Amino acid sequence: MKARYIRVSTLNQNIERQLAKQYKDEVLYIDKVSGSTPFIKRPEAFKLMKDVIEKKIKYISISSIDRLGRNTLDVLATIEQLHLQNVCLKVDNLGLESLTNGKENQTFKLIISVLANISEMERNSILERQQEGIAIAKAKGTYKGRIKNTVESSEKFLAKYPNVVNYFKKKTPPTLIEIAKLCDCSKNTVQKVKKMLNNSFKE
Repeated sequence: MKARYIRVSTLNQNIERQLAKQYKDEVLYIDKVSGSTPFIKRPEAFKLMKDVIEKKIKYISISSIDRLGRNTLDVLATIEQLHLQNVCLKVDNLGLESLTNGKENQTFKLIISVLANISEMERNSILERQQEGIAIAKAKGTYKGRIKNTVESSEKFLAKYPNVVNYFKKKTPPTLIEIAKLCDCSKNTVQKVKKMLNNSFKE
């Protein structure tokens, strides 16, 4: 059985590009979670690996290697786990398969190692630029972050986490831990959102 793994970082991101080379017989596993989240800790990725272990899946396709993750070691470890189960991974934008005649494709391994490193470097670079931007804004006195020892209003706080709020509005919302994973935030943040929503309903 074949599978296609899809990952987007936010709930409102379009997945059509990742479906461009989908085959009719592929089972879809779609995660809406940050690439920094370890593969096995994502809800759909966990289901996929479970199906792999149960021999339900033998071939997996992804649109690009960064769909697996942004951490080089985690990406390589995931591929290694697939190989231990004799599962072949196909990366669409490279046109490469991880196994050739049941053996590890050395060209694939080399290219994936390089690309995974680049992906991780890009993420780290983005985070560094964000911190630099905040530092510059603070130096200019234009930083819009909350001033230390001030209280942020419930409305402003909830506006920062619309995806978390939407999950709590569902008839059967996921658990706090699941929401935290789906929205790429801490469990404490999810608990705070829940508390504020409950307080607003009481008012």
